[in-house]
Amino acid sequence: MPELPEVEALRDFLTEHLTGREIVRVLPVAISVLKTYDPPLTALEGHQVAAVHRHGKFLDVETADGPHLVTHLARAGWLHWKDSLPSGLPRPGKGPLALRVALETGAGFDLTEAGTQKRLAVYVVADPRQVPGVARLGPDPLADDFDEARFAALLEGERRQLKGALRDQSLIAGVGNAYSDEILHAARMSPFKLAASLTDEETARLYAALRGTLTEAVERSRGIAAGRLKAEKKSGLRVHGRTGEPCPVCGDTVREVSFSDSSLQYCPTCQTGGKPLADRRLSRLLK
Repeated sequence: MPELPEVEALRDFLTEHLTGREIVRVLPVAISVLKTYDPPLTALEGHQVAAVHRHGKFLDVETADGPHLVTHLARAGWLHWKDSLPSGLPRPGKGPLALRVALETGAGFDLTEAGTQKRLAVYVVADPRQVPGVARLGPDPLADDFDEARFAALLEGERRQLKGALRDQSLIAGVGNAYSDEILHAARMSPFKLAASLTDEETARLYAALRGTLTEAVERSRGIAAGRLKAEKKSGLRVHGRTGEPCPVCGDTVREVSFSDSSLQYCPTCQTGGKPLADRRLSRLLK
């Protein structure tokens, strides 16, 4: 799933390639991705792109004197830029193509979604805060005013485990499964440690890991073409998706805990005092 760093890189890319260009056609291929109907998709046509924004994991294309095109790429969605779009109309079918946006230059982009679980979402709204997922977002962890004191206040009294707290978009916007693993590894903390139990030193360490991990990932992705961002994300991960591989910090074997629809990865030596965590499908955390 694209998370804050990848969506921020897409925002940078689209800012360069879309700003000042006129949208001439928006073609829905998979109607299921459209979550709003008023204004219609055609309301985007004939307007220049004024700016591109990011709200957590949401990408927001703002038009001049027109609506916003807001999208959430979900788990298997992606944006494919084309300097020259194919001629002719795309045909609805079982393929991954969901939406096509064409510019007056002949360039444009496709939104696609792989797999059978179709969760890609597209909204056309006058204000991005009309999108429920945007309206309930917590603060952006890379915002200038997101300091350690604000982070500590968010975690105060938070009885959830750190893994779940970091992924809660209403608490902190933009962090998903992959980067929560990376942040906790950098902070040397168990994913199942209770957020409210952190000492002041641990809070400071987690804050530094949060900002540092995301900033590094954004900088690593900056300037990379949209089509290469997925590979860049994977290459920069230290523990997520690397079950059975050696930890790049200590050399211990990266382990996994599986859930019904996802999994997490961690290093026992770096994060849990050398003790492996029990698979949550079978038992509770080994103390």
